[in-house]
Amino acid sequence: MDATRNFPETLIEAIIYFSDPDVALDFVAGLRWPNGATCPRCEAENPMFLSTRRIWKCRACKKQFSVKVGTIFEDSPIGLEKWLPAFWLIANAKNGISSHEIGRALGVTQKTAWFMAHRIRLALQDGTFEKMSGEVEVDETYIGGLARFMHKDKRAEKITGTGGAGKAAVMGLLERHGKDGHSRAKIKVVSNVKRSSLSPEVRANVEQGSAVFSDALASYADLAADYEHQVIDHAESYAKGRIHTNGLENFWSLLKRSIRGTYVNVEPFHLFRYLDEQTFRFNLRKGTDALRFVRAAAGLIGRRVQYKELIGQTTTA
Repeated sequence: MDATRNFPETLIEAIIYFSDPDVALDFVAGLRWPNGATCPRCEAENPMFLSTRRIWKCRACKKQFSVKVGTIFEDSPIGLEKWLPAFWLIANAKNGISSHEIGRALGVTQKTAWFMAHRIRLALQDGTFEKMSGEVEVDETYIGGLARFMHKDKRAEKITGTGGAGKAAVMGLLERHGKDGHSRAKIKVVSNVKRSSLSPEVRANVEQGSAVFSDALASYADLAADYEHQVIDHAESYAKGRIHTNGLENFWSLLKRSIRGTYVNVEPFHLFRYLDEQTFRFNLRKGTDALRFVRAAAGLIGRRVQYKELIGQTTTA
């Protein structure tokens, strides 16, 4: 990579920067193999680089491979000069960006853009989230269409009760003032909001002895045994000093705004992917666009999702 070229700080700079195929290749190769390329099949070092095709050939097993093998790009005919700006768009769009808009911006079909976006959301997953501590908020919400906007046949099919009937239950944890001084969140789809679903999630993700703040939902009543559990009853007020869940209420507002305003309709089957996307941006909201892009791109290695998995023809093992 040309060391004289400054790393991009804006979207237009990123598009220009990665329009050079060699620069885009060097960037992804640097993420994958910081100490030099190795064969993804036999792990042999020092493969031959075939510059005319921008691929490598292993000296040991004689197999050829590209930088896309073993990443979310695998088997994709889309060039890195479009993949990398797509990462930039999704990582930095505060309210999300639709597949239609991605398609228009990159010159690909909406179907291709939709597939690309879901691959990128896979890269945004944070699988190494350490336990929270200090002051932690816990709250739950429901995601789904409003009954009054549904066709009467669809409403009769989906709405069979009250409250969250016909919607997906989502719970959130938010650590106030984390190591970098900013709050961070972890969000997950749950089967229901009963104690058997919510309480284990809190214990699995929050250090024992931490201060935990929740609303008056009875599902959290047993947390007092392991935590400094304090409750805010929203029927009376929304905050009493430090006792509130306003941080998560703010997150729910951002999440629902992106779903209703940008994505319009999210299938429950894919909801967790959109939660990962919004959580990624929220946790890095104080960083620069370039930082969020690099952190997002770092997750492209060792992850892959096929189109048939996204449309429900098969499931990931």
